[in-house]
Amino acid sequence: MSIWEYANPKKFIATTTPILPWLTGAAIATLVVGLIWGFFFTPEAANFGASVKIFFVHVPSAMMAINAWAMMLVASLIWVIRRHHVSALAARAAAPIGMVFTLIALFTGAVWGQPTWGTWWEWDPRLTSFLILFLFYLGYIALWEAIEDPDTAADLTAVLCMVGSVFAILSRYAVKFWGQGLHQDSTIAKVGERDPLHASYYLPALICMAAFVLIFVALVLIRTQTEIRARRIRALEARMRA
Repeated sequence: MSIWEYANPKKFIATTTPILPWLTGAAIATLVVGLIWGFFFTPEAANFGASVKIFFVHVPSAMMAINAWAMMLVASLIWVIRRHHVSALAARAAAPIGMVFTLIALFTGAVWGQPTWGTWWEWDPRLTSFLILFLFYLGYIALWEAIEDPDTAADLTAVLCMVGSVFAILSRYAVKFWGQGLHQDSTIAKVGERDPLHASYYLPALICMAAFVLIFVALVLIRTQTEIRARRIRALEARMRA
């Protein structure tokens, strides 16, 4: 069996439909467990107070904002090389989800940053690159909507995705490229290592991260199925008009 068999729209829908209920249930369960554990059963951080609990939403959403764009890049490259429509539609389906994750990361970062840094926003390298990534998400979605021919839209958005990947990389490694700004380096890697965050944060943080991954995968599958069906409807409408 080849993985490319799932590029067939019928095969993709037939395979993913029975998985979705289990995937959705696992996403909800892990999210509930992670957030309850993190918000109610971990101590406050000495330097941050209660505001540190937003860590359990901010870090997973920031992680998925970058990883969603990475998934879009892979799907776009598959489209450019193999011309499989499901991959192009999957990239399109992932964009609004990634944009929402980016918006959540920016908002929760501001809420966490205000009591920590004394400001809602700072033109820190990581924050700035994250804001630009959000604008790339908006541009990607707008470009899909602006072009009527789906293959042309897939080609142009694939190019935009490749360009935007630079800012996805910068969002992840800005601290290493430009040195320490207001935003610290990887938080999860430092939990318990002379870090103001308590070691008890580690496991609930990992559960929350797993929950966000499952949520992303479930939503991408649902939206990709929707995009496939919408493409079929447009094709039928075009035949009826011809």
